[in-house]
Amino acid sequence: MSTDTPLNRRQISRELTRIANASVRDVLDTIGHSEAPAAFRIGITGPPGGGKSTLINALVKDRLKNRSDTRLAVLAIDPSSPVSGGAILGDRIRMDAIADLPGLYLRSLSSRGARNGLCDNIVDLLTLLETHGFDEVVLETVGVGQSEVAVHEVVDTLVVIVPPDAGDSVQTMKSGILEMADIVVVTKADQPGARRMASDLAAVLRKRGDRDVPVLQTEAEGAGVAALNQAINDHRAWLAANHPHALTRENRRRYHLQALIERQVQDALKAKGDITRGTLTASYDRLLAALRVK
Repeated sequence: MSTDTPLNRRQISRELTRIANASVRDVLDTIGHSEAPAAFRIGITGPPGGGKSTLINALVKDRLKNRSDTRLAVLAIDPSSPVSGGAILGDRIRMDAIADLPGLYLRSLSSRGARNGLCDNIVDLLTLLETHGFDEVVLETVGVGQSEVAVHEVVDTLVVIVPPDAGDSVQTMKSGILEMADIVVVTKADQPGARRMASDLAAVLRKRGDRDVPVLQTEAEGAGVAALNQAINDHRAWLAANHPHALTRENRRRYHLQALIERQVQDALKAKGDITRGTLTASYDRLLAALRVK
């Protein structure tokens, strides 16, 4: 999918910032009718401190190795302060070692108070990246636990990481994000308990469709990342053979439409406490007409 045009990181950053703060109307005017091919999206989620950023560093290096014509973007969602609304953007600091890799674009974003591990306009940002010809996008969530099931709706392959010391938090994850996982990775495999954790997870994970969910182990130095890379490629091939509609631009646009409608309603309710049903219906109809999928 990548083009011969050089990667202009500064321009992409400016556009992402503008879209991140844009109204629904501005988003529709800018990317509402984008015909860009869908990028392959990889989600990385799991508990805070579990090693998501470290794993992404190693995974990105491996996926870009010997692929000079590939464009890959990383969007890392950091938690926002409930007081100031800002974010430390620590993921950007931890990933600085890979920032200059050819074909790579890296950006940390504030969750802006969203409680699903993402940010309220993540679909807008992903769509914008696709207009710049990115072949793949890696999306890292905040890491808030069970509530992060929303990420499964916006990525093609969901990788859930579990550190060996996760303990009781795994019981909570079993009834939420683990059930959505396409691949499970036990990080810090050189620490005590990692092998037992991997064995326990493999025993409780149910088969999804006609495929088993692989449980892998990785280390900070990169051991096991090649196997993860292959598992991601295998899952992409499985999707193409069994659920090709999941990778299409039309399917993405339907989900984008739903997200924009929800934002439009929320913005309208915030703007006017006495808003009428007729006003909401009119806004809804205009939005449908503006982004109707043929």
